[in-house]
Amino acid sequence: MKRSWNAIPNLGIRSLHLLLAVSFGTLLFAVAGYAQSPDTKPCEIKTPPVEVNQTVFLKYASQQNDLNDIQTDLRNMFSRMKIYGIPSQYAITMRGTPDDIALAVKLIADLDRPKKTYRLTYTITETDSGKPAGAGHYAMIATSGERQIFKQGDRIPIFVGTNDAQNTTQNPKVEFVGAQVQYQDVGLMIDSIVQAHDDDVVLRSKVEQSNVSEDKSGVGTQDPIIRQSLLEGTSTLVLGKPLVLGALDIPGSTRKLEVQVEAELVK
Repeated sequence: MKRSWNAIPNLGIRSLHLLLAVSFGTLLFAVAGYAQSPDTKPCEIKTPPVEVNQTVFLKYASQQNDLNDIQTDLRNMFSRMKIYGIPSQYAITMRGTPDDIALAVKLIADLDRPKKTYRLTYTITETDSGKPAGAGHYAMIATSGERQIFKQGDRIPIFVGTNDAQNTTQNPKVEFVGAQVQYQDVGLMIDSIVQAHDDDVVLRSKVEQSNVSEDKSGVGTQDPIIRQSLLEGTSTLVLGKPLVLGALDIPGSTRKLEVQVEAELVK
């Protein structure tokens, strides 16, 4: 039997075609398997989050510090947001995602609460050589966190210098030409700040009693000597119960002042 020599090249071409087909099929199977692998993720295009603006007006803020405290808390809690305070309107403007804005509004509602108001009644009892000499009652309305000052007395002028030192040197009799004068308050001064803590009240107070002495100053004949007694401290008050803060000795006399305070809730 004769073998055709022309069949040999054809057989090689067919084998080559078969080999290429198997290789291509294997490649397609590998690509399909890689595409279906759970470890691979398709490429995602990230879009920037949608941001909105909102302005919240504070209902109970009465001081600049109230606005600053809430604004600082918001900036610490929401670092991605833009937060601006408007002191003239006690308002806060925010820019951020709707979720962050909603959380920030809830936080503002928790912080912006009505403040408690109290009536502080100071009773100052005076004794002279241990005998009662009278008592005075001084009442003021104080809001939690705000400072209240009460003064009763006189303002004493004190010479501190002159604008025309040359004329004063040449003519000592012209002592008050261009004089610079400052005024010093003398008498009773009560400085207090209350802070609400549940049913108790924390009171930071300063009670000062001053008067002009009959003695003369050695600096200048026109300079007075002012005697001063000061009582300062922090106390915890129970509503409706008076508390003795302390006593003051009046310098240059036998008099003593006992200071007592009582707090009542107004609203």
